[in-house]
Amino acid sequence: MSGSHAAKPGKAQPAAPSKGKPFDAVMGTYARQDIVFARGEGSWLYTTSGDKYLDFGSGVAVNALGHAHPRLIAALTAQANKLWHTSNLYRVEGQEVLAERLTELTFADRVFFCNSGAEACEGAIKIARRYQYVSGHPERWRIITFRGAFHGRTLTTLAAGGNEKYLEGFGPEADGFDHVAFGDHEALEKAIGPETAAIMIEPIQGEGGVRQVPPQCLVGLRELCDKHGLLLVLDEVQTGVGRTGKLFAHEWAGITPDVMAVAKGLGGGFPVGAILATAEAAKGMTAGTHGSTFGGNPLAMSVAGAVLDVVTESGFLDDVRTRTLRLKQGLASLKDQFPDIVEEVRGEGLLCGLKMKARVQPADVVKAANAEKLLLVGAGDNTVRILPPLNVTDADLSEGVERLSRALSRVSKTLS
Repeated sequence: MSGSHAAKPGKAQPAAPSKGKPFDAVMGTYARQDIVFARGEGSWLYTTSGDKYLDFGSGVAVNALGHAHPRLIAALTAQANKLWHTSNLYRVEGQEVLAERLTELTFADRVFFCNSGAEACEGAIKIARRYQYVSGHPERWRIITFRGAFHGRTLTTLAAGGNEKYLEGFGPEADGFDHVAFGDHEALEKAIGPETAAIMIEPIQGEGGVRQVPPQCLVGLRELCDKHGLLLVLDEVQTGVGRTGKLFAHEWAGITPDVMAVAKGLGGGFPVGAILATAEAAKGMTAGTHGSTFGGNPLAMSVAGAVLDVVTESGFLDDVRTRTLRLKQGLASLKDQFPDIVEEVRGEGLLCGLKMKARVQPADVVKAANAEKLLLVGAGDNTVRILPPLNVTDADLSEGVERLSRALSRVSKTLS
């Protein structure tokens, strides 16, 4: 019955989803909030019931230019009318154009396109191991990573992060990763051994609680990798494409990695990821060593190109840094206003976090913000993330801080 839509014998037809109730056909891997959005514009989202929310989650740092940005819509629409997919069996013009631009803007000489941050991180791991292999060191395949990191949901990237909660029930943990405590320089040096291939780190741990690696520490990591013949692999999936006020967060430290994973903001809402590498680091990635069916498809390349057009325009990143100051000033005032529940303001650029006091759960802050029609994102280390679009207006920034103030007041009242 190929192609038939007939019902399975003995099985009732599924009912239409009930309003306000989860639809059972969707696998329950998320504790989704009971909100359905119908459309978005700028920093705002509108529900199917007509409610208006200020989006300071940006799809977890994905919607770098907010919702329904006209230049992204134009790029996607124009490409959709021409060509969607051909596969990587053939040259893809959009890949070549975007790769050339990325290499001009960064340390990289080579780019591989994929569809997500997890794929980018997994590919970066493969590049690091393959590099050592073709360099005559097949024994060097282990990678040092850091507690609190989040590199994706594949079995390998889960092992790289080492979070037991995410690994539970999926069998033996993939080998090849040596985890050290965040900020423990002595443990890091001790972890380097004859099997070490690379060090992999996020310049700011987003999921891990908006914990920033100080610039001098990134400099030290670069020096350590050079000293021991290791590759420095940066996961800039969340921090990249302008999120911190630089095109990439490592620029604040004045260093360059050997390999870098990018996604999220690169597509501005369209699924796209990329692995950037020096020619030396990528020398082992020959035909057949890696692949992606959908990676670098014409639609994704068109949208990502439009994102880069906007983000690299003169003054754009300067404006992000100005908005950062406004947001951090607002968050600092909230810390002063609620010293009983807010412990610390964290982050760089428009990747900010409020670390809460131990008696406050981030989920409660997110819930209280929802009641104020403000969207935030939880994180580890008892932290709530604030991730407005990079082009958020001053008025929307002020409105967001005001709504967050009301949300924190709600939380404070429940604790008193």
